[in-house]
Amino acid sequence: MTTTPSATTTHPPAAHGTPAHETPTGGEFVAVLHAAMRAVRREADAQLGDDAVAPGQLRLLRVLDRAGGVQRPSVLAETLDVSPRSVTSKVDAAERDGFVVRHPDPNDRRATLVELTDRGRAALARMGDLRASGAGGLLERLDPAEQHELVRLLRRVAGPSDGTAAARHP
Repeated sequence: MTTTPSATTTHPPAAHGTPAHETPTGGEFVAVLHAAMRAVRREADAQLGDDAVAPGQLRLLRVLDRAGGVQRPSVLAETLDVSPRSVTSKVDAAERDGFVVRHPDPNDRRATLVELTDRGRAALARMGDLRASGAGGLLERLDPAEQHELVRLLRRVAGPSDGTAAARHP
């Protein structure tokens, strides 16, 4: 038997939360995760001020770092799941900020490599530290038992991993 939800059983907006007797929707779960990550970014950005790194640029730096610091733009575009033109814009901005440099590929003169600079590594580390610090401040809204439970449940949702990527990267 199929029933249509009545006005009393519809899900409220994510901002208000789901009543205890209703199961949260996948959409609400995603909205809350995004809101939590935006709060972490805002905390870090507030501390950095004008030195804040845009989320897309930060993602580019993380991908380069995970690749050992050097990568071809075409591989970056594929890894970031963006068009080659978009990765060119991201690399241009990162190069202007001193986070990356381009140089010829020694194995293929037609190709270019993008390399993470010391300044880029420092920005990545600083953002990671500030995001961790900001997230720690946000966690303080919960008591210690709630903090442990939240992290435990998020680990379950995230599924198995080696745990190293989350620890190293913002």
